Amino acid sequence: MCPVKLLLVDGPYYVYRSFFAIRELSNSRGEPTNAIYGFVKVLRKMIRDISPDLVAVCWDEGLPPRRTQLQPNYKAQRPEMPELMRPQLAPIRRLVPLMGIASLRMPDTEADDLIASYACEAQRRGMEVVVATNDKDLFQLVNGSIRVYSTNKTDLASPKDGFALLGGDYVRAKWGVEPEQIGDVLCLVGDSADNIPGVPGLGPKRAAALIGQYGNIAALLNQAESIPNETLREKVRAGREQILENQVMIQLDTCLPLPAPLDELTLCPRYPELLAELEPWEFKSLTQEIRDEAAKTARPTQGELF
Repeated sequence: MCPVKLLLVDGPYYVYRSFFAIRELSNSRGEPTNAIYGFVKVLRKMIRDISPDLVAVCWDEGLPPRRTQLQPNYKAQRPEMPELMRPQLAPIRRLVPLMGIASLRMPDTEADDLIASYACEAQRRGMEVVVATNDKDLFQLVNGSIRVYSTNKTDLASPKDGFALLGGDYVRAKWGVEPEQIGDVLCLVGDSADNIPGVPGLGPKRAAALIGQYGNIAALLNQAESIPNETLREKVRAGREQILENQVMIQLDTCLPLPAPLDELTLCPRYPELLAELEPWEFKSLTQEIRDEAAKTARPTQGELF
């Protein structure tokens, strides 16, 4: 018997990706529609590719106090949301549940922590998990039952494949460490995307080599005096407090209370409402595709005729 398959989607990442991948798309009223169109299309592609039993999109809903209290400038450098993206967010969030997909958020919680908590709970229950993201933090979760969905051309074994499920081999080739050690590397080099400072002068390759040698941050700091390179030894020694602080910042929450039970994340499109919500955006081919799908779903099978 095949295990239950759960698909978890990083909502913020795919909204931004859709917005920048498709330019200058609008309806006859001049309203921007590129992010809406791209997001719906990519979600539908994921579902075709993965055929999940359970699926959810996770969203940011503020920042966790445990991070902002420790580093007040956490993510403070990020630019404002593009003006043409902002009005498309609400329609996207309305469309997700109409597509039959759970839309999940919690106050003061980031999408990656919510994804991590669902992924770990699903793993404990023996499920297969696919995470759709490009967030390097979430690659820490990768193991035998958790993989990352990608359509990036550089990740594909063959362009004809259309998507890839990235596992431990991919992580080891890209970062030079095991998936569970990515967080340790980030503790040393920081994360410029989140405004988390690293140890000055310590780059990813040296950081990966140190973690590969010592195993984890605790062992590295406990044995810092044994680092042969004097300059490197001094950098680690001087950056100790920053490294320990970064450990708290980068660690994923994997035991958050789940806003919806796993068993309720079944895929169940509400076609009439979905089509009505899509109509003002004037996606003719996409709407027809969904209309045909709805008709096919509603049509009784041969066995149901008797």
